[in-house]
Amino acid sequence: MPVRVRGPHRLLIVLAATLGLALAMPLSVVGGSGNPRSGSPVGAGSAAVKPFTLDLYGRGDFVAQTNFVQCVGASMQMMLNMIRPENDRTAATQLDLQNLARSTSGQRPDGIVRKGASVRGWTAGLNILGGGPYRTTGSTDIGAALRLAARAMRETNRPVGLLMWRGRHAWVMAGFTATADPRLTDDFEVTSVIVLDPLYPYGSRTWGPSPRPGAALSVESLARQFVPRGFHTSLPGGDAPTTSPTGTSAGYPALAGKYVIVMPYALTRFVRPGHWAS
Repeated sequence: MPVRVRGPHRLLIVLAATLGLALAMPLSVVGGSGNPRSGSPVGAGSAAVKPFTLDLYGRGDFVAQTNFVQCVGASMQMMLNMIRPENDRTAATQLDLQNLARSTSGQRPDGIVRKGASVRGWTAGLNILGGGPYRTTGSTDIGAALRLAARAMRETNRPVGLLMWRGRHAWVMAGFTATADPRLTDDFEVTSVIVLDPLYPYGSRTWGPSPRPGAALSVESLARQFVPRGFHTSLPGGDAPTTSPTGTSAGYPALAGKYVIVMPYALTRFVRPGHWAS
């Protein structure tokens, strides 16, 4: 059951995130319409055991990085294009986003001025600009990481960032296909992922070619470039690896050896007993 979220729903999502509102269900299924193009209903019965596809990618969302350093800035730009009602593909905006991510990345452990931006700056930049809330997390299992990403996308209708090449590059996860709807069951597996590589069409001699924008990759194909973050600090955008005195990922020890994602989440408002939510 494919679900594509475009048009005015984007603006409503941005307003909800900005005002701190929890989304009870993705706006694409409000009113019982699972696919705005076909009007297919979403039900709690057989839908839970049927393959499910969510695709946030639309024409004009993709932006290539303007140099070999700004993969984080370009990925932020593509993510905001999918979140906001209008696309901005300008080089000036990408540079502004890169500078924001760099300014919120923190200092490198070795004191060298970084060329790129860290995953910390990537997450912080999205939150500062109202695209969030986002958080950085990781898993030692690629299937578990993709399930986290798919469930987050289903709940928020927002894209996910993927930390590629052991931490040296940034991609965007714009959609997925799963064995079941993540909103209706926890018993599902992600079978393919729709991705955007800002380095397209250049790719890497080490890691392989860049998929075309909006391509759906099998998990096996994705795993050739989406690998656990190294135990050395390797930051997106060309920063050289550095090592902490303990040999762990300096500055990010909790992410070492994990598949790392920049993940959206839905805000939840808790009401004390005897009080009404306003």
